[in-house]
Amino acid sequence: MAPRNPSRTAAAIAAVALAVALASCGGGATSSGEGSTSTVPGGAKAADVDVIQAWAAALDRGDLGAAAAYFALPSIAENGPLLLHITTRGEARAFNATLPCGARVIRAASAGNFTTATFRLGERPGPGSCGPGSGSLARTSFVIRNGKIVQWRRVGLGGGPKPPSPTV
Repeated sequence: MAPRNPSRTAAAIAAVALAVALASCGGGATSSGEGSTSTVPGGAKAADVDVIQAWAAALDRGDLGAAAAYFALPSIAENGPLLLHITTRGEARAFNATLPCGARVIRAASAGNFTTATFRLGERPGPGSCGPGSGSLARTSFVIRNGKIVQWRRVGLGGGPKPPSPTV
């Protein structure tokens, strides 16, 4: 195996961070699983939803190592204009570290190989802050194989205001 190029890895991580900053915390929506242990609506493949929810739960509690373990090697992460080829567990961890928000799956749907999950964003432990993205929705399409994320692609419109609070 060829030796890793530290400056190439650092550049990729910096590019991910820039893309996240440009994309803010926004996105848009879908998740669930028929037959899944989850109660998320949307009719997605249950096994995919289980992986997505477990990844999101790890991220939500600030456990970047556990979140990284859900990524296949190699895998792809696309966040805004950045397309990152993840080839090491360290790169997967670094990618997850660039996501400043925790997330809870609220809906999911599957089409072909893709399962698209809609998340409600919120603060999570660790460096950075979700800030104004907290409470917003984000949408990510995943390709899951053998219980691992093979593709992670931010989809939909970024940002947007929080939904209004219900009045009583």
